[in-house]
Amino acid sequence: MEFRAEARYMRVSPQKARLVLNLIKGRRVEDALNTLMFTKKRVAATVEKLLRSAVENANYLSSEKGIDVDVDSLYVKRAIANDGPRMKRIRPAPMGRAYRYVRRIAHIEIALAERGKNGAAVATVVGEEKAAAPAKAKPKAKTKAKGKAPAKKKMAAKK
Repeated sequence: MEFRAEARYMRVSPQKARLVLNLIKGRRVEDALNTLMFTKKRVAATVEKLLRSAVENANYLSSEKGIDVDVDSLYVKRAIANDGPRMKRIRPAPMGRAYRYVRRIAHIEIALAERGKNGAAVATVVGEEKAAAPAKAKPKAKTKAKGKAPAKKKMAAKK
């Protein structure tokens, strides 16, 4: 089972948000929260709030919907920051001109999943079989084109 939380239209560049999200990918929730608490980036507070929201979504499903979830075994399965709409702004420039610049916006998404007792991810669908991989086709042999060889260029003599 996967538990998601999403924050849209955050006023941070997606590139800067990805720096923080890469710190917590694949970690247990407890370790990820500790990492975010001591990260000095401004977006770390937003990501921490989002991670706590995803944990609360898991708690809600376990208590209200009757789904068996062990909150202690949750880990960060996916943490991504996508581009949002860009705000175009104008800055005054010398000699009456104007320079344009862009303020970026990010959509941040965190997905949590439950790990099994042996450390492997818990399967979401029981009895799912892997599809057989298609057989590889043999690469075609390159054939030489028949015909005349390309003509050589002659250098003109200098006088």
